[in-house]
Amino acid sequence: MLFRVPTLAQSGNRSYTGEVCVFLHSFLFLSMNSTVKVIQPSGILDGTQADKFRREVSQSVEEGSEIILIDFQEVTFMDSSGLGALVLSLKTARSSGANIYVCAINDQIQMLFELTSMDRVFEIFATRQEFEEKIL
Repeated sequence: MLFRVPTLAQSGNRSYTGEVCVFLHSFLFLSMNSTVKVIQPSGILDGTQADKFRREVSQSVEEGSEIILIDFQEVTFMDSSGLGALVLSLKTARSSGANIYVCAINDQIQMLFELTSMDRVFEIFATRQEFEEKIL
């Protein structure tokens, strides 16, 4: 899925407007008896993308995914709205008996997770390969 998001950036006394393209890639594969869905957002995960992200996770749960991996490899920035969407997605998944895992977070997201203690809530893997080796 491709979403175009208007942006506003400021540098010194100047403001710039533009667009950021955000792709939500989904991958589905079966592992033993579990249905695993990989959701790979990209770009900036903020308030403008939070609802789309949450809907993607909810749809995965409704379709019967038992394990959801959020691959942050292509996410450049996440704010508190994006984190809130991730936490609500976790609640949605848990209420249906599904598990959410996270991989490939950058330094900014790692810091956000640590400041909010979300690094204790989510199981975080360095790469998708590490997730596959340990979980699947």
